[in-house]
Amino acid sequence: MSTFTRSALAITASLSLGSSVLQADTVSQTPTSASSRYFEAEDIFALEYASDVQISPDGSKIVYVRASNDIMTDSTHTTLWLLDVKTGKQLPLFADKFNYSQPRWSADGKQLAFISDVSGKRQIHLHWLAENKTAQLSTLQNSPSNLTWSPDGKQLAFTMNVMASEANVKQRVKKVKKPAGAKWSDSAVVLDRVRYQADGQGFLKPEFRQIFILPASGGTERQLTKGDFHYGSDLQFTPDSKALVFSANLDAEWEFQPRDSNLYRLDLATEQLTALTTITGDESSPVFSPDGKQLAFLWQSNDLVPYSNSKLKVLTLGNNTITDIAPDFDRSIDSPNWLSNSSFVVQYDDRGQRKLASLTSKGKLTDLTASLGGVSQPQPYLSGQYSVSDNGVIAYTHGTSQRPSDVAVLQKGKSTVLTALNEDLLDHKKLAQVHEITYKSSFDGEEIQGWYMTPPDFDPAKKYPLLLEIHGGPHLAYGPQWSAEMQRYAKEGYVVFYDNHRGSSSYGERFAMLLHNKYSSPEDYADHDSGVNAMLKLGFIDENNLFIGGGSAGGIATAYAIGLTNRYKAAAVVKPIINWLSKVLTGDSYTYQTFHQFPGVPWENVEHYWQRSPLSLVGNVTTPTILITGESDRRTPISESEQFYQALKLRRIDTAMVRIPGSPHGISNRPSRMIEKVEYMLAWFEKYRTPAEKTN
Repeated sequence: MSTFTRSALAITASLSLGSSVLQADTVSQTPTSASSRYFEAEDIFALEYASDVQISPDGSKIVYVRASNDIMTDSTHTTLWLLDVKTGKQLPLFADKFNYSQPRWSADGKQLAFISDVSGKRQIHLHWLAENKTAQLSTLQNSPSNLTWSPDGKQLAFTMNVMASEANVKQRVKKVKKPAGAKWSDSAVVLDRVRYQADGQGFLKPEFRQIFILPASGGTERQLTKGDFHYGSDLQFTPDSKALVFSANLDAEWEFQPRDSNLYRLDLATEQLTALTTITGDESSPVFSPDGKQLAFLWQSNDLVPYSNSKLKVLTLGNNTITDIAPDFDRSIDSPNWLSNSSFVVQYDDRGQRKLASLTSKGKLTDLTASLGGVSQPQPYLSGQYSVSDNGVIAYTHGTSQRPSDVAVLQKGKSTVLTALNEDLLDHKKLAQVHEITYKSSFDGEEIQGWYMTPPDFDPAKKYPLLLEIHGGPHLAYGPQWSAEMQRYAKEGYVVFYDNHRGSSSYGERFAMLLHNKYSSPEDYADHDSGVNAMLKLGFIDENNLFIGGGSAGGIATAYAIGLTNRYKAAAVVKPIINWLSKVLTGDSYTYQTFHQFPGVPWENVEHYWQRSPLSLVGNVTTPTILITGESDRRTPISESEQFYQALKLRRIDTAMVRIPGSPHGISNRPSRMIEKVEYMLAWFEKYRTPAEKTN
């Protein structure tokens, strides 16, 4: 067993003799992470990454959010840095103890609006670059978001949650007066909305996202929308700065329509609301052409299916006609911006890569770069973001399998990486290397793309344990991107294998829909099983030391897999769904899942829900299993893990349940939680890992 190095806050997951109970201890680090030549658990606290890169209108400067982890507060700290595109020189713009986000350039490039908690609450601020002066513009009661400049530079639009009127049932309840000094129990919590909970937020307050404007010179904010609807997560001013365009669903049944919205125009002077689109489905991400005569937007079907591509459409404002751009392109288009009045920059995912491309109004697509990424830290999910200047210079987050995201610029067909945020930490360390593998699924011969990570100091003449790690979603995708968690598994001697099984995004609608009404099933497990067999053929995998794990949809797939096979020495089932009959009526995504991922409501489709549930196969399980779930998870409630835990205990299967206090679905959302998750998994696997076979 490899020796873990740990700081005072890093967790060692050790096992007590004769028991499957995991004991968490704190020990001093030996040796220090800084002196280690490998990626250690406490190195997670030292990682940094770039996000929300915003290029100035003239393409000369970039402001970006620099995220770093704080070991003393167990949180991610965000600062703002300014880059000169020509020289690559960067300066800290705001890099103190406070947090900064959503930097946005004014149209003339002379001012920078952003949101910060300098005053103790998140407020809107404005910075004048030439004068190097900063002012707080707002004194809001709640946190603002979706910060957007008007083209004339006079106003800022934003959204903020506003309390609605109290629920009718609460208003009708007779109140008994409490005597002075009496100590009563807390008042009842009344919930009467369809969507009454959300992961990471708990029970939702009776409030709705409304749109506001604020003078850029300072003053009082003005609320533009009202009522029990959510308005505008994608605000866009009209070119004359006299109106706002945004996406919203204003239907009375909006809570039952998770994939429906239209584009609206709101006149600032009269507050008159006009529908610009009435297409069935979801319209979003509006952006005006340079001449202001066209409005590009994204559209997605609301068909009762789990996956469909996002399409690019253009509304010609003069005659209200809508044109499809590249309608036959079998990938999901995202984040459109205009390059000219007849061309765009878009991003899209293709075969495990996030790409930037130019796209003409005639549908001609030309790739610009495939190196967007690095923003997803724990696992190698596709990620990344960009912005484009008025003269076509593009800033973007650049990621690789060896580094989290840096800032890069693309101009005249050439990409240049401008930052090196993690060289101080990673340049002297030996990291796991990522290799691609493709193979055929034993179920139907479908080609599956995957990757495997070889440990530092890898020797192909030796035998290594294999960890199959399954991604979530299920309609998401892994790729050759940075993963702090998988680097840790590999450092401890595991070859880590992950694939984009059927249902994964970035391979088109047909491939994604292969999982329709089969989530989970023997079909998608065949994709994983075939991948393990392909890895065994490489010759350096110890067939007696195979392990399996995954989170969310990957946790479901893992729990389902061990009901189909006993080939794995141990399993890590992270934030799973075990019983679909109970999950869809306790989780926060039920209005979507019951109709888009299943044939209908569970009481009318009991057999289908049961067949998709890992609990239906629990009688077959012999694999020792660790369960890891956040106690505040509302996407895959911990009651799901408890069902599997108790069922396995009744069957005398060695099982442990790790509960992460206060954690929502994203249990790696704090550095220490990411470390705990990884180290508990490693300890569980080490308990069942046997010495490797001898090699010649």
